[in-house]
Amino acid sequence: MEYALEIKNLRKEWAGFTLNNVSFSVPRGYIMGLIGPNGAGKTTVIKLILNLIRKNGGEILAFGMDNLKHEVEVKSRIGFVHDAPSFYDFLNLAEIASLVSKFYKTWDREVFFRLAREFGLPLKKKFKTLSRGTKMKLALALALSHHADLVIMDEPTSGLDPVFRRQLLEHLSAILQNETKTILFSTHITSDLERIADYITFIHKGEIVLSTTKDEILENWGLVKGDTRLLDDSTRTLFEGLRTGEFGFEGLTSSIREARKRLSGRAVIEKASLDDILFFTVKENPHA
Repeated sequence: MEYALEIKNLRKEWAGFTLNNVSFSVPRGYIMGLIGPNGAGKTTVIKLILNLIRKNGGEILAFGMDNLKHEVEVKSRIGFVHDAPSFYDFLNLAEIASLVSKFYKTWDREVFFRLAREFGLPLKKKFKTLSRGTKMKLALALALSHHADLVIMDEPTSGLDPVFRRQLLEHLSAILQNETKTILFSTHITSDLERIADYITFIHKGEIVLSTTKDEILENWGLVKGDTRLLDDSTRTLFEGLRTGEFGFEGLTSSIREARKRLSGRAVIEKASLDDILFFTVKENPHA
């Protein structure tokens, strides 16, 4: 399989936080969702990919090239969408596009104006007058207008209303359908990824919890609800996360088939969402 991005044993040490030997790969032509709670290390990974901060160890390959040794070439093939796009407030959108175009040899004016029409961008309006959603659409149009092979998005839908989030995701999916673009999509809004992602990497406290296809996760992980009398030393081993209360227990398992085999007819067993997995893994309890 050809990879757009390969992260190998990536390490970054901060005061009070360590990104600890993080490894995952993003296949070319797919969307990888990078999930985790705030402070998990998602933005640190992205900053390291873009060489905005220095790593303490590990390797980052983009399109098979080291991101430091071939920094100019790598960055010329990456489009970046930040959670809070920032451009000159006094420029209008057409002027911003003209300014950004100077940085890319592969800038395609026709692509930008086509995306501007699709996104309904008001090209004559100044940046400071735009809504948050329109700013995000501008950032996405700019990221795609130089034929970027890898688009990195850091919390692009955070703070947007649900209707606008869905519209933005639909635009994103439509753009990818007939192209070989790759996307690394960092977010804590897991429902967005259930809609469009192909792969999921879950990071927590600077370490990888899991990294695999979305379908494999949704197929194998389950949520089990039942009477606490079902819990003993044997059944507790089924759960990656567990909480108990007055009216029973609720547990997360990474093997829904095994849970059904051992607890069928005695507990309610259903497939887990990404949000369930995030909640039970992050939740502070002795079983997580």
